[in-house]
Amino acid sequence: MSLAHTTGHLLLILLLIEAGKTLGNAHSLCLDLTVKSQSRPGQPWCQVQGSVDTKPFLQYDSASNKVKPLGFLGKEVNDTKAWTEISQTLVEAGRELRMVLPVIKLDKKEMRGPPTLQVKLCCQREAEQCSGASLHFSLNGRTALLLDTMSITWTVIDPGATGIKEEWENNQELAEYFRTISTGDCSYWLREFLKHWEKMLVPEPTGPDSSLCPNSFLPTSPFSPPSLISYRSSQVFPGLSSSSAGKPRACMARPPDPPSDTHGPCVLDSVQREQKQLQQKSGDLGA
Repeated sequence: MSLAHTTGHLLLILLLIEAGKTLGNAHSLCLDLTVKSQSRPGQPWCQVQGSVDTKPFLQYDSASNKVKPLGFLGKEVNDTKAWTEISQTLVEAGRELRMVLPVIKLDKKEMRGPPTLQVKLCCQREAEQCSGASLHFSLNGRTALLLDTMSITWTVIDPGATGIKEEWENNQELAEYFRTISTGDCSYWLREFLKHWEKMLVPEPTGPDSSLCPNSFLPTSPFSPPSLISYRSSQVFPGLSSSSAGKPRACMARPPDPPSDTHGPCVLDSVQREQKQLQQKSGDLGA
């Protein structure tokens, strides 16, 4: 494989991993798993954080053996079938990855105790179908390998880290397990979670033409087209008090239209200008 092709392929996968920066209507689900072969008593050997469009919505650790919801989306979906399935899968995936650790070999210069394996599993949906899936392997915080699980194409970043690619190629059951999760289960979970995102987006109320008055537009949600708005989190309004954080907020509606016998400020200004112009013309004619 040529260097140009490898570099181009790597860039495509990295774009997928940067889920929130995808264009159009693409959405992504990523699961960040950190697995250690050894841990201190009471400390987790496996930790996971899940995010949709880079927004965290769940976390898991092996010490508590519990999956906890994060943010508004986590609270919306933690009683769904997809949540139950993803919770069970995280426990199983952590165990499978822990079994890979003994076969990992690093350069002697990099050996600083037992290695820590980080795996970022991502999938992307666009136009109601899975449009990408990948596994991003890091060892002790350094990127080692990238695997496009749709085309089963490897990109080696750190030649000094060996064992992962070989284990994936030799253990077909392991390879098929993670391929199914990334290209099948992950896409299904993302589809189900996106249904709840849509419920959290409120259509903008109709009203007078916003061009009549300045500053009459409403900010849009980063997860929606311009015709949708969301005021459900402090991320949209950083100035929200701590007492209101974590609580769903209703859509901030546009102020009601003024009664017909009184005009809006911009309309009044227009009428007054016209009256003044007519008075000036009458004065000029009288002169």
